[in-house]
Amino acid sequence: MRFGLAILPEYPWSEAEPMWREAEQMGFDHAWTFDHVTWGGLPESPWFAAVPTLAAAAAVTDRITLGTFVSSPNNHHPVQYMREVLALDDISGGRFLLGIGTGGDLDARITGEDLAVRDRVARFHEFAALLDRLLSDDHVTTDGRFYAARDVRTLPGPVRGGDTGNRVPLVVAANGPKSIRLAVERGDGWMTYGGNADTDDDWWALVAGHVRRVDDALAAAGRDGDGFTRYLNLDAAPTFSLTSAATFEDAVGRAADLGFTDVITHWPRATEPFRGARDVLDEVVADVIPRLR
Repeated sequence: MRFGLAILPEYPWSEAEPMWREAEQMGFDHAWTFDHVTWGGLPESPWFAAVPTLAAAAAVTDRITLGTFVSSPNNHHPVQYMREVLALDDISGGRFLLGIGTGGDLDARITGEDLAVRDRVARFHEFAALLDRLLSDDHVTTDGRFYAARDVRTLPGPVRGGDTGNRVPLVVAANGPKSIRLAVERGDGWMTYGGNADTDDDWWALVAGHVRRVDDALAAAGRDGDGFTRYLNLDAAPTFSLTSAATFEDAVGRAADLGFTDVITHWPRATEPFRGARDVLDEVVADVIPRLR
């Protein structure tokens, strides 16, 4: 099992910088930040952009992988975003993970676009396909329902060896059947938050259902599941995973039983959401994670 830590981009860099340094020093495998214009969970909070935050985090770390949690068509055009992705991957020395998803409801509204959910999903699929091409090919031309590209140059192209099979990894956030198939077809990995549930057991049942759909999609595509990473956002469950060390250990064990390769928790906050104590994080890092790797 690999372990990730999400740090919300709500802090001025003078406060955020030590958190990113500590995430690496604590031994986490990957660290993430939310990519929204405004996140519905903290609509009144100060908020900073994901791309410059991750670029700054890359400059103060050496080993830890860095990712968007997650980027979406709500606030990115694939042609423009390709340039930012290539820059992030270059600045980080190949440590960037590109998490992508349909995007939140609030971001979808505040930019003035009033798309039905199914249209937002269709837009995301087109976004993912074009972004995948832009990160793999050069001279990209396409005409779609939502996006067009006219002989787009993508130099320098992949910075991980220069071949099209070595592009920035795509981690596709998906719960529904169509997007799960997209994750299998386009993604190097799959991410899920499970869904909305009133109890932890109900939430884990949702997660288990998504896992079955991923397994079915892999089989239908004739794709070997080995090497296909599976990320679980533990903190979409009703109980915050860092409520206690025992809570975290139980959640990781259940994720492992379902075949997840990676889990992600959140830096504890003083208030909801993700309300928790720093000493629990320290205990998890010192005792639980070393035993569960």
